[in-house]
Order: sequence, then C-alpha cells, then structure tokens
Amino acid sequence: MNQPPNFLLLYVDQMRYDAMGCAGHPDVVTPNLDRLASEGTRFARHFVQHPLCMPSRISMLTGRYPTNLRITEMGVPVPEDTATLATLLGRAGYRTANVGKLHFLPHSNRDHREPHPAYDFDHLEISDEPGPYDDAYRAYIRRTRPDQLDAISRHVLPPAAGVWREAVAFEDTVDHDGVPDPWTTVPFAGDDDATHTAFVGQRTIDLLNGAGDRPFFTIAGFYSPHSPLFAPQRFLDLYDPDRLTLNAMPDDVRANADEAGFSDATRRQAAHGYYAMISEVDHWVGRILDTLDERGLAENTVVAFTSDHGEFLGDFLRWAKGYPGPDCISRVPLLVRGPGVDKGVCEGLVEAVDIAPTFLELAGVPVPPHADGASLVPALSGQPFRGKPGVLMESSQFPGHWRTWRTPTHRYVLHDNGREHLYDLTAEHGEYHDVVDDPVHRDALYEHRHGLATKMIDAYHATPRGWPTWARPSIWSRSHGPGNAASWPTP
Repeated sequence: MNQPPNFLLLYVDQMRYDAMGCAGHPDVVTPNLDRLASEGTRFARHFVQHPLCMPSRISMLTGRYPTNLRITEMGVPVPEDTATLATLLGRAGYRTANVGKLHFLPHSNRDHREPHPAYDFDHLEISDEPGPYDDAYRAYIRRTRPDQLDAISRHVLPPAAGVWREAVAFEDTVDHDGVPDPWTTVPFAGDDDATHTAFVGQRTIDLLNGAGDRPFFTIAGFYSPHSPLFAPQRFLDLYDPDRLTLNAMPDDVRANADEAGFSDATRRQAAHGYYAMISEVDHWVGRILDTLDERGLAENTVVAFTSDHGEFLGDFLRWAKGYPGPDCISRVPLLVRGPGVDKGVCEGLVEAVDIAPTFLELAGVPVPPHADGASLVPALSGQPFRGKPGVLMESSQFPGHWRTWRTPTHRYVLHDNGREHLYDLTAEHGEYHDVVDDPVHRDALYEHRHGLATKMIDAYHATPRGWPTWARPSIWSRSHGPGNAASWPTP
C-alpha cells in the first residue's frame, strides 16, 4: 500500500512573486529556491485572496474566500472551530505542527505567554513577530542563547506593543532602543543563529529529525522578508546596493519620486535589506531540504513554498502592502516539489485557495463541499491545465469594501460605493494607468464587470441543507423498487 505523502509548507510573509532567481530577477540570490523550482512545478501566476496577513493566511489554509469565512480585514480572531488543513489532515492521521508565524489572532490584545489555542495542531511554537513579545521565539532564545535576548528585539517594536505591555502588566527588560524606520536597512544586532528566521528554520529541522512513522503536515512560518528590514551582515554582503536593479516606473510617477521620499538611493537601500532577508530564508530552505534528503524523507514529502502577500518596495511610491492589490501585492511565489510532481512552469492563473484542496487530494482526504479552491493536481501531474479565467481578491479595509477581478489581460477594481477602476496589464506600465473611462476599453470593462459579478454569485455558499425526514424513507424505498409502495411518504 502506498503511504500518504508528508507535507511541508514553507510560508513566508510579504514576498513578491518576482523576488527569486528562478522568476527571472537579475539580483536576488536564491539558489535553494531555484533548486526547489527546478525539481518541481513553479506556478508563475499565483495570486492570494487578500492583501494583508491574517485574512490571506486563513483563506489559504482553509481553501475558502475571505468573504465566506467572514474575515475580510485585520484584527478578526479566527474562530477556534474553523476547519483548516491541520484539522482535516489531523483527522486523517497526520501529525500537524506550526513553527513561527501563524497569525490567527491579533498580536496586541493578548498575553503571548498564555497557551495559544490549538486550532487542531498537535505542535505549536507561535511567534508572529520577531522579538517584541514574550513568545515562543523569545523562550527559545532564552533557553539556547540568553546572551542574545536584547539583540533579537532591538529592531522590532510595533506601536501597539507598549499598550500590550501596560495591559498585561509585563515589565520588559529587553532593550528596544535601536528600532529604525521599518524601511531602513540595518544589520541584525545579534548572532546569525539568533534571528527569527534561524529560529523557524532550526526548529523545523528539529521536527523533521524527530519525525516518526505517522505522516506529517508541518508549517514553517517565516516572518521574513516582512519589514523592518534587517538581516545578518553575511546576507547583506551578498549585494552591492549601488548596483541593484530598480523596478521601472512611468515618467510621470518617477518625476515625483524624490519629493515623495522614494529616490533611487532610498529604494535601493530598502531593496538591499529586503533581498538580504530573502537570501537568509533561502539559506534555511536549503538546510531544510538537505535535512529531508539526509533523513530519507524527500521522496515522500510534498514541499510547497509560498507567501501570504507581496510588497510594494517603492513601486507606486509606496511601501508595505494593501489596496488595490496590484501584482506586486497579490501575486506571490508558489513552488511545489514532491512525489509525482512534474518539473516545469505553469503559466495559468491559480489562487491561494487552491493549495488546501491540492494537499487534500494528494493525501486522499475528501475536499469539503464548501471549499472555494480547485485542486492543482492536474497541473502538478502533467495533465492539460489552462488555469482559471480570473482570480479574486477581497477586502473590507481601507478605503472601504472592495473587490478585484484579475484576468490574464486586465485588473478590474470595484468599490462598495460603485467606483470602478480598470488597468490594462498588456500595456507598458499598465498597472499605473486607470483606463476605466477610455472608450477603447469599454468592452473590456463590461467583460470584467460581468466576470466579477458572476464570480461573486458562484463563490457564495448558502447554509447547507439538512436531509428532510420525509425524504429518507423515500430514498430507501426507491432503492428497493416500486413493490414497497406502502413505505413511500406523504410529503
């Protein structure tokens, strides 16, 4: 009997689709991600369903759109009875684990020393941000490298962390005085093996080394390359910031870049830190892949690498993520390697909600009828696969409720007040120029209105019907022929 595959999900935060060597980037050093891509399938046009962390993550791990989960903005705790991949695979006999970022709960309104809800994981080491809270990461450093406690938290201090410390009466003795601007690149203040990325990488390796006979589903929740921009000097040294390639902008936007604080020098120094953080993740991905090989686990382990959303990185004269979800935000890497997975590149449009149904089909576990995604097994196994006609992004955050419908040629944005935008992605710098009022694009506007409308109708899931009591004997009697007429019910 064939054994069910293991699943290892390498899940990073805020990584653009183009920030890998295998995606054609001229500067980013990612030999291990390139290796993973060459040994499996790279989905070149993979899109998330929300431009921010929490809704995107729970959407991916359930295979459901944010609207159907009723989680379309940040700060909404995930209900503890939500059925995720951990739930469904766990019931099928898998040992389930998450190390690092999970982000099912808001950061700032809970005491991170309290036990985290299990969400059907067997093993949890939750650290949603690198250092500001007394969580699993800080506990790990306190146990293994207590001399590094000040260093790990020197770069990260969210505005709400002070409110948190006051609310839980937590006297923090860690020095946070070195917190820079989030998009100013600085070297990590401690040793290389004390970063949050190293914590996630090493603890993931420890779990792999301790893997038993049960199949496993493990998430390695890397925080990088999310801002603030800091990495060990060895990874910063991989790059000359003065020679980094900048993403092109239209002339009218570029003319305002310096005044808006996005000079070439500013953008390059930010790219320096961002790429170094990706290279640090890549280093640990390599060590994790090597561990799979050494333990004899590689042949039966599906490894997937992806992100919850992207990063503006100066595009559109913006940092971070959010509205209206252009490709640098909504389009993220998806690399899949494993038993039966073909080598190659899939150019069809796919969504993050497709990952859960894919894992479930590979594991031989039924896909729930409420799942919004579609299995990618045909694409992974070399069958004909065209991808989807369009992909959906949903949000109720700034500037109010909005939806986007992204097709191979356009991005259409609709607001709750009826305002519309249309971007021609086939044109040079097409994402910068709204063509919604251009008569040349009128047919495309009508087509994308219709596409979004029909998608929202198709994606709606009503409350499941219960089987009516009078129907059950009817089904039985029909299966036994008309001779049992006396058993037919009266509706």
